Amino acid sequence: MQLLWFIPTHGEGRYLGTAIGGRAVNFDYWRQVAQAVDHLGFAGALLPTGRSCEDAWILASTLVTHTKRMKFLVAIRPGLMSPGVAARMAATFDRISGGRLLINVVTGGDPVELAGDGLHLSHDDRYRLTDEFLTVWRRIAGGETANFQGDYLNIDEGKLLFPTVQKPHPPLWFGGSSPIAQEIAAKHVDVYLTWGETPAQVAEKIASTRRLAAAQGRTLRFGIRLHVIVRETESQAWDAANDLIRYVDEEAIAKTQQAYARMDSEGQRRMQELHNGSREALEISPNLWAGVGLVRGGAGTALVGDPDTVVQRMLEYQKLGIDTFIFSGYPHLEEAYRVAELLFPRLPLETQPTTEPQLLSPFGEIVANREFPKQQAQQKTIATVD
Repeated sequence: MQLLWFIPTHGEGRYLGTAIGGRAVNFDYWRQVAQAVDHLGFAGALLPTGRSCEDAWILASTLVTHTKRMKFLVAIRPGLMSPGVAARMAATFDRISGGRLLINVVTGGDPVELAGDGLHLSHDDRYRLTDEFLTVWRRIAGGETANFQGDYLNIDEGKLLFPTVQKPHPPLWFGGSSPIAQEIAAKHVDVYLTWGETPAQVAEKIASTRRLAAAQGRTLRFGIRLHVIVRETESQAWDAANDLIRYVDEEAIAKTQQAYARMDSEGQRRMQELHNGSREALEISPNLWAGVGLVRGGAGTALVGDPDTVVQRMLEYQKLGIDTFIFSGYPHLEEAYRVAELLFPRLPLETQPTTEPQLLSPFGEIVANREFPKQQAQQKTIATVD
């Protein structure tokens, strides 16, 4: 299992849907989050993409020099960039970072925003373009010379002069819930992502995409994008979840749901169906809470509970085939530390966090100016689920 975190480039705060408890997000803050991710032992972080976000490539390129180990999951956008340019960007970042790039393929699900960027294709046409884009991108990024004539792209002698560090190229991650999106995932990508739907829904998507990949002679890995609200006790966790939306009013919910209703994203439609814009019955599956989606697009669910309960839910997803979790929490700096403290010791992580020698500083504040604080035994790792 591996865990990634999230760098909030479209706003940050202690509560959703309000300026109360909001904080300024700037490079100094993003650097703090990235360095926390790096120091705590997360495998990497997702940088979002879209009109409401800072440019992910520029920000990742500046943050990479302030970190040592973490990987950056950064989007390429078929239709908004050419496959050759995207391959050169990826190769450059992969080299300067020493192989710390992950590629997030984002086709896009908001026709209004895409039209503002000059892309005027229907949902399925965008995915057909993505198919052509990835066919060319994989060839160029993998060191081949690409000649391609399709319905959307016409490439003559596309090539990469300076190679990537990761071979054959940085891994491709991709999310899409529609049938055509799953077909493209099966054909091209390394990691298929889903938003945090119920285990039954996730199992269905994994089974479908696996069958499609097998027909292509390929295998995929699977990941899930979720928020997480973990506290020392179950009641504290649910109090924190309810507190997160304490300032969300019906007007904010209505405006948000109206905006997302215009989208042609199948994944967004599925997210909205989990709550239907209502505060009633937000726990849609044990410890899976849909409150975030009332006023946030994309990932709209959170795992809520005490550490052991959250770990059990994660292991249930892992049993379905999920090996990668992309988490976030509000505020992202503090919650990164909380997740590392409460969950990491209990999880079968692929890469265990690196603990630097504590030569002078104890774990915790010195007691009475002379005593080191008593150290409690760490919870043993839970590796399986019944």
